Amino acid sequence: MGSGIAQLAIVAGFDVWLHDSDSDALRRASEGIAEAIRRLVSKNKISQLAGTDALNRLTCTLNLEDLQHADFIIEAIIESEDVKKKLFCDLDKLAKPSAILASNTSSISITRLASSTNRPSQVIGMHFMNPPPVMKLIEIVRGADTSEEVFSKTKALAERFGKIVICSEDYPGFIVNRILMPMINEAFYTLYTGVATKEDIDTGMKLGTNHPMGPLELADFIGLDICLSIMKVLHQGLGDSKYIPCPLLVQYVDAGRLGRKRGIGVYSYKRESAGVNQSKL
Repeated sequence: MGSGIAQLAIVAGFDVWLHDSDSDALRRASEGIAEAIRRLVSKNKISQLAGTDALNRLTCTLNLEDLQHADFIIEAIIESEDVKKKLFCDLDKLAKPSAILASNTSSISITRLASSTNRPSQVIGMHFMNPPPVMKLIEIVRGADTSEEVFSKTKALAERFGKIVICSEDYPGFIVNRILMPMINEAFYTLYTGVATKEDIDTGMKLGTNHPMGPLELADFIGLDICLSIMKVLHQGLGDSKYIPCPLLVQYVDAGRLGRKRGIGVYSYKRESAGVNQSKL
């Protein structure tokens, strides 16, 4: 997600520092962005000069301190409240006083993330859909103390990225995942209880409701660990038993069957990727 957001920003004309603590992940991200820009040029989406200029605006760094002069910092790390809070605490200490801190969280309370900083009015949710360069939507989430000025600047940034903005109050799952994840969870229950095969569940939703992907296929694309994490947030935050994660989803995650990124989830992708050398965003 982080590399896709970085790609959007450099194409939109911003200087970007892309940080990761893992040098291999940073290298893969840089290579993936370069390949994506080359595809845009080859398809005449942008000019060769614009592509070169965009890549020149990207700096990759292993040093978090390099973000100290940034005007706007977007966090896109693992979907864990504790890990995100630790990062926001660190960012708060090093970022300049005027900097806005945004989270790409898909379900975690912005108010709670903001509480780990001394600038809660400058913390906001900016939830990109995956993959960010392709999907047209950004979900903006205000925390309890997010200022109107910060909201306006974040909305303007999203629109400069060419995105359509929807706004959510700070409730578990926000808008998209409050609706989407229970549907995916119910698809797992449908498979778990033997109502139908995974293929028929997905085909039913694609052809019967005109969804571009079936819910189980979509879960594999998102990552089953992320789906499980969001269901736990919904269940804990809303307290309704209908948000209890399906035991089959839990079992798949426990087994390391996380979806496309691991080569196996509900479906197997190992044959599909065998022998194919592709850069990964």
